[in-house]
This record gives sequence, C-alpha cells and structure tokens, in this order.
Amino acid sequence: MSASTKTMGAPLKAAGHVLRQALLALPIPLLILYLWHLGVAQKWELPMGIKMAYLSSPGEVVKRIYDLAFGGIFDDTFSHTLILHLWASTQRALSGFLIATVIAVPLGIIMGRVALANDMLDPLLNLLRPIPVTAWVPLALLIIGFGDKATIFLVFIACFFPILINTIAGVKQVPERLIEASSMLGTPKFQQLYKVVFPAALQSIISGLRLALGQAWVILVVAEQVGISIGLGSLITQARDMSKTDLVIATMLIIGLVGFLADRVLLLLMKVVTRNRPTLT
Repeated sequence: MSASTKTMGAPLKAAGHVLRQALLALPIPLLILYLWHLGVAQKWELPMGIKMAYLSSPGEVVKRIYDLAFGGIFDDTFSHTLILHLWASTQRALSGFLIATVIAVPLGIIMGRVALANDMLDPLLNLLRPIPVTAWVPLALLIIGFGDKATIFLVFIACFFPILINTIAGVKQVPERLIEASSMLGTPKFQQLYKVVFPAALQSIISGLRLALGQAWVILVVAEQVGISIGLGSLITQARDMSKTDLVIATMLIIGLVGFLADRVLLLLMKVVTRNRPTLT
C-alpha cells in the first residue's frame, strides 16, 4: 500500500468512526421524542404522578427554542434573548471553573506529593467536601450579596473538590520509578512537579476537570435562580413563574447542549495541549 493511500485512509477511517457514533447515538433520543409526543397527545399519566398533559409537545419546544434564538414566532419578552442569557451564564460558569482549576490543580499536586501538606489539609477538606453546594447558597447571599460574585463563588465551590480529589488521586498513582529516574537525570524536586508529576497525572486531572465542568452548569442554574435577572437559570425561574413549560424545557435542553459542547471543547483543548498523545488524554 502506497504512502498516499495510507494518508487518505486515516481521515476516511476517522470519518467513518464519527458517522458510526452519530448513528448509534440517534435511535434512543428519537424513541424518547416519539414517546414524549405520544404521551402529550394521549395525556398519559406516569408513575410518581407525572401528568404528560401538562407538558409541551416536542414541536412546541422546538418553536420556543427558535423564537429564543431568532424571534419572529411569539414576539414576547423572551424572544431573541438567547445570546444575552447564554453569554451571561457562560461567563459565570467559566469564571468559577477557571478559578477552581487554578487553585485546585497546584494544591492537588502538592497534597499528592508532600505528605505533610496532605496531613495538614486533608481533614479540613474532607470536612467541607460533603457539604452540598446548595447549602452554601444562603451563606453566599449573606456574605457576598445577590449578583454575579455569589454565583461565581458557588460555581467555584462546586468545581473545586472534583478537580482537587482527581488531581490528588492522579499524582499518587505516578510511579515512583519515574520520579527516581528524573532525579537521576538531575531534575530538581520542584521542577519534577510540573515536568514529571503533572504530565503523568494528566489523565486523572482531565477527568476531574470534566466532572467539574458538568457540575458548574448544574449549580449555575441553582445559583442564578436567586437575585439574577439575566442568565439561563433565571430564565427557567421566570418561565416557571409564568407556567411556560415549553420555555422551561427549551432552556433545559439548551443547558444540556451547552454542557455537552463545553465538554467536547475541553477534550479538544486537552488533545491540542498534549498533541493528542493517547497516554496523556
């Protein structure tokens, strides 16, 4: 086989793999959409008291998403406001996530390598970690007040522990032989942390980042429901108050889609940073 054939074969194989994944992912969502449509049309009553008659149909939700994005259908206060809400929420989610990453990754590397630091901090962190982020909401509003800062603080709390715990676990799994080899090559101990330990623990760190990014969107919705007028969480609250189930579901689907895309972007960034080396990502 010629070199040019091999060169053309790799992208085709990758495209085939992507197509296969897309085809495998379609049937279940399509089935759920069909059952959803059928349930609303026939007014099904499901266990736990779920009354499908109160739900909007998939078609109504699609119309609402279009109107949120471009307007021209309902022409109400929510029309053509998607970018405004999405941008405000994304800024808050990313701010909290990035602050948590900057603090939790170095701290996790230190706690994973320095026994004294781990012994000093581990009890306190394990005391704080089980506290639900929702329990921090009243305190955050009292000491910070309503607004962006309180929301970013809550997202930071939600992201901090998944990143920290995964970083510590990844660092503790770095083979000692790797550290010894770098010492024999003359690498100073401090430089070992970012030249040897950090790359070797990167897979676990990335897992923590992905978990944290998902948590960021979960808690963002809760945080934006109090004292925030612009944002996807606020949009859900306003829709609930006005009994607009199509808007509630549309916003939920948008949050899910944004969270999914954020995860894909994070993975892509990691592949670029690590030059797509499989042992690192």
